[in-house]
Amino acid sequence: QVQLVESGGGLVQPGGSLRLSCSVSGTFVSSTAMRWYRLAPGKQRELVAGIATGGITNYADSVKGRFTVSRNNAKNTVYLQMNSLKPEDTAVYLCYTYVRMRQYWGQGTQVTVSS
Repeated sequence: QVQLVESGGGLVQPGGSLRLSCSVSGTFVSSTAMRWYRLAPGKQRELVAGIATGGITNYADSVKGRFTVSRNNAKNTVYLQMNSLKPEDTAVYLCYTYVRMRQYWGQGTQVTVSS
């Protein structure tokens, strides 16, 4: 059974930084493509960033240059470093993967950017 547990969210001022973590069990981040999504009130779920098994990363245009996705194979954890945060980044951030024809989501972590 694959489980994803996010952490690291919180309240931060505009221009600040946060690092989200997605701790993974039941599969290996080194051999599984991982994604970060976000869901804001009144908006559709948005793909924020992804990291492929080969390490290639991709980002939504709205976060390019500000967010960085990475992984630590030894800790079996994926990270989302978020810098220069804006109020429009406020959302629940969710970790996602697809393993053996099944989708797995974490419970999400709330990020609020406000002064």
